[in-house]
Amino acid sequence: MITFKSFLQPHRIVMMALFGAVVLWCALSLRWDWLPKYAPLALEGLWTTIWIMVVTTVLGFVLAVPIGLAQAIGPWYLAMPARVFCTIIRGTPLLLQIWLLYYGLGSLFPQFPWIRGSELWPYLRQAWPYAVLALTLSYAGYEGEVMRGAFSGVVKGQLEAAKSFGMRRFTMFRRIWLPQAIRNVLPTLGGETILQLKATPLVATITVIDIYAVSSRVRSDTFIVYEPLLLLAVVYMVIAGLITLAFRRFENMVPR
Repeated sequence: MITFKSFLQPHRIVMMALFGAVVLWCALSLRWDWLPKYAPLALEGLWTTIWIMVVTTVLGFVLAVPIGLAQAIGPWYLAMPARVFCTIIRGTPLLLQIWLLYYGLGSLFPQFPWIRGSELWPYLRQAWPYAVLALTLSYAGYEGEVMRGAFSGVVKGQLEAAKSFGMRRFTMFRRIWLPQAIRNVLPTLGGETILQLKATPLVATITVIDIYAVSSRVRSDTFIVYEPLLLLAVVYMVIAGLITLAFRRFENMVPR
C-alpha cells in the first residue's frame, strides 16, 4: 500500500512539478477561446466514445468465452471455425473491417425492400451499429485467443476432482474453470480494454461523432491544430488511467 510519505519521493515531486509547469504553460500560452462553443459537442462525443468502448468490450468478451473454449476443448467442427475467425480478425486491420461492414453491409441492405420497410431500418441506416459490430468482433477475435490460453492453463487436476465428485459439466465450468481462467487473464483484459479505447477513433471514419471526430471538427472550423489534440490526449489518458485503476482494484478483490 502506498503511503503519503512514500508517495512524496524526490522523483515523484520532480514529475509533478514538471507536469504542473506544462499545464500552466498550456493554460497561459495556447488558445482556448474555442472551448465554450464546442464544449456541448465534446461532451456528446465523449459519451459516444465511452459507451462504444464499454458495449463492445462487454459483448466482445461474451463472444470470446465460447470462442476460446471451442479452441481449447471443442471438437474440430467448432475449433476450426473459431481458429479461422481469430486468424482473420487478427490478420486484418481494424479500419478495413469497419469499412467492409459499413460500406459492404451498409450499401447492401438498402437494396432489399423488406429491410427498408422493417423496424430495424432506422438503425441500419446509421453508422454506429456497424462501428459497434466491427469493434465487438475485433475484441472477440483477440480475446478469444487469450481465453483459449486461459482455459488451457487451468490445472487439470481440479477438473478431474470435480468430475470424481459427480459435478455436472456446466457447474464445473461455472464454478471452477471460468472463474480461474478470468482471474488469470485480468491483467491482459485491462490492457485489451485500453487498446479498445484507443481503437474507438477509427469509428470517426464512418461519420460516428466521437471525441476524436469533435477535435477534427474544431481543427477544420477554427484552423487551431495543437490545442484540440492536446486536450484529446489528456482525455484519453484520463480514461485509460481510470480503466487501469478499475482493473487493478478488481484484481485485488479477486481471491487467490
